[in-house]
Amino acid sequence: MLVMEASSVFAAFDKDGDGKVSASELRCGLASTLGEDVSEEDAAAILATVDADGDGLLDREEFSRLAAAGAQEDDDAVKRRCLREAFGMYAAEGTATTTMITPASLRRTLSRLGSHEMGVEECRAMICRFDLDGDGALSFDEFRVMMMA
Repeated sequence: MLVMEASSVFAAFDKDGDGKVSASELRCGLASTLGEDVSEEDAAAILATVDADGDGLLDREEFSRLAAAGAQEDDDAVKRRCLREAFGMYAAEGTATTTMITPASLRRTLSRLGSHEMGVEECRAMICRFDLDGDGALSFDEFRVMMMA
């Protein structure tokens, strides 16, 4: 089923039916299927990232690699958004650039979630394990490292 879908998507992009997708066809296909307005230069740059044989065109295999890379980027964006939401649950209130998970904000959130009552020192110890810059709080990047560990 997935092979048939990939084949039909390739065929939709390959407007002239020559078995290859040009930068122009890629540009038009992105516009019609995703609503993405991509310049000719950007389409050529996208094409070049997976053009293994260097002919300036995408065959079915190269097109499939491009589609797989796009799906991976979508997955990464979803994961990052979910991590941002989780981080926001634990973070202390602040501006977007200074939001951090502090021992007090961690304690407050764990209490709200019904976790057994933890002291600030226990929360400080939890944070310390992943506090890479030693500031006593977790930034989003430190939180991401912790969640991926």
